[in-house]
Amino acid sequence: MRWLSPPPLLNIVDDRGDGPVVVLIHGIASSSVTFQNLIPLLESGHRCISIDLLGFGTSPIVEDCDYALADHARAIHRTIQSLRLREPFTLVGHSMGALIGARYAARWPRHVAKLVLVSPPIYLSPGELSDDLDRGVMDFYLRAYRYIRENKGFTLQHAAIVEKFLAIPKAMDITERTWTPFVKSLQNSIESQTTVSDLAAVKAPVEIVYGSMDEFSAAGSMKIVARLRGVTVHRVAASDHLIGKRLARVVAQAI
Repeated sequence: MRWLSPPPLLNIVDDRGDGPVVVLIHGIASSSVTFQNLIPLLESGHRCISIDLLGFGTSPIVEDCDYALADHARAIHRTIQSLRLREPFTLVGHSMGALIGARYAARWPRHVAKLVLVSPPIYLSPGELSDDLDRGVMDFYLRAYRYIRENKGFTLQHAAIVEKFLAIPKAMDITERTWTPFVKSLQNSIESQTTVSDLAAVKAPVEIVYGSMDEFSAAGSMKIVARLRGVTVHRVAASDHLIGKRLARVVAQAI
């Protein structure tokens, strides 16, 4: 696997408020608009820094990149280093950003005071699960993602359908321009993830917040991460994958 050397600086979309630092990273094919309901709840008492991920939003697209968790995490790390933060911060990741956040906290433990994962799509190989229903759900997700990335014409032509499937309206961006980071991130950061082992290595307290109606939450893997040391799970009724107002309030409390 190729690593970017050096990783590019990402675009810092927003830096507002004063107090303990909260770094926010969004999910696949999205942007920092993901946190529009959360930042107003935090900015009076926190410094909120929103970063667009490598290949998405307003950050650079690098063609010769695997867009694996390591690539995303290293780009986040270089960007945070450029801010010269003096104290450990709270790292908040949504969707794929949660998977990247887990890798970052495992790799650079001294930088992270708390890790908050929002709507994390944590997946394992179906063969690693004992329950038949859990295995079936996991297999469905992985097959669906594989179909999306292996059928470019269909995916681009039916971007609105994919947007509805991924449940990130208006914050979604799947076009010819973003196709490479989208498909590679899907394959190398979501389908081929290491999140459970990353979480097992995280030293900071971990808060996981997800909705009872989250379209991408796999119950089988959530049962496993809930048993990990230092992990607290919050299941929010009547909330889906997005950070709506109800979910935002619970995330703000977790922070």
